[in-house]
Amino acid sequence: MTSLPIDEVLPDISAALETSTRLVLAAPPGAGKTTRVPLALLNAPWCKGQIILLEPRRIAARRAALRLAEQRGEPLGEGVGLLTRYDHQISTKTRICVVTEGVFTRMAVSDPGLEGVSAVLFDEFHERSLDADLGLALGREIQSALRDDLRLVIMSATLDTAAIAARFDAPVIESEGRSYPVETIHVGRPGDRLEPYLADIIRRALREQEGSILAFLPGAGEIRRTAAYLEDIEDDVIVAPLYGALSPKDQDAAIAPAPDGRRKVVLATDIAESSLTIEGVTVVVDAGLARVPRYRPDTGVQTLETVRASRANVDQRRGRAGRTAPGVCYRLWDGPEDRGLTPSPVPEILASDLSGLVLSVREWGEPDPRALPFLEPPPDGPLDAAMDMLERL
Repeated sequence: MTSLPIDEVLPDISAALETSTRLVLAAPPGAGKTTRVPLALLNAPWCKGQIILLEPRRIAARRAALRLAEQRGEPLGEGVGLLTRYDHQISTKTRICVVTEGVFTRMAVSDPGLEGVSAVLFDEFHERSLDADLGLALGREIQSALRDDLRLVIMSATLDTAAIAARFDAPVIESEGRSYPVETIHVGRPGDRLEPYLADIIRRALREQEGSILAFLPGAGEIRRTAAYLEDIEDDVIVAPLYGALSPKDQDAAIAPAPDGRRKVVLATDIAESSLTIEGVTVVVDAGLARVPRYRPDTGVQTLETVRASRANVDQRRGRAGRTAPGVCYRLWDGPEDRGLTPSPVPEILASDLSGLVLSVREWGEPDPRALPFLEPPPDGPLDAAMDMLERL
């Protein structure tokens, strides 16, 4: 295996988990934490059972599982397994099981002792999904009440490590990343029509730069409309959409390197921010937007809103251009606006419909979610509204 930056701290990670059952690992994209840490922990004296690796999305789980199995020289489903809503590839030989965050919640609720599990690794925790926060709260409850030998590891690319480690009561290990310099070009805001403007910037980037392009848009609708504006693009350029609802075959086609002599333009949602590496990308075009859930307790309705992406998000996107070579990032806003971006995305637990969380916690056996050790407790207003709605239903 080629050397990766995370390799330098693997002995420190192993040593920390010998004396502590909790750990926060901060490592930027490309450090190798997803595919190296689970393998390094398999031979630890305390690791007699499975390692569960949580990923935020199905595509990230599948790619991580395939890569881990490849490094072990095995087909998927033997030493490395995969569990998502639609994909079950595990066996009695499985030691590392890659799962999506929602699947882990079901595992914990159905087996509160997590029998046969030695460690749970929460990858890409900086995304702060509702399922990740709930899974960590259940893991902490299991650890304190039933399994004082269970190891819990938070792994993140961008995270306020000091604050998280204080709430989690865990030591911190930081790994350096491996990245090349990225030039940032601010091209101004698109006005009323995002898609034609972004298509124009992509054409400009194809003229001015070499390599493939990764463009970030807020959703599938914007991706399809931008692709339509690029239908007459040069024959040597492949336009590939990438979002969660695509089939695994189409997702793999988007991630695959461009054939020799051709370039690729990948139009992606934030699915490509941190969990995936797309070979050959040296240019990022960032619309600077994100689609996030917003819950209104007064109406009981949750909607998806398009908002300005946080500084952590846009920095992650920018870094995608420097994974394999020096790169360029075109930002669809003016330079001074960088200073006005929020530092990090709002955790979903603070802004989402909490009815699903309430149901899971009730099934767990706790009447009130506020009794669980969340890093950020669910806010009273949305929580009371969710419980009231469930009672009425």
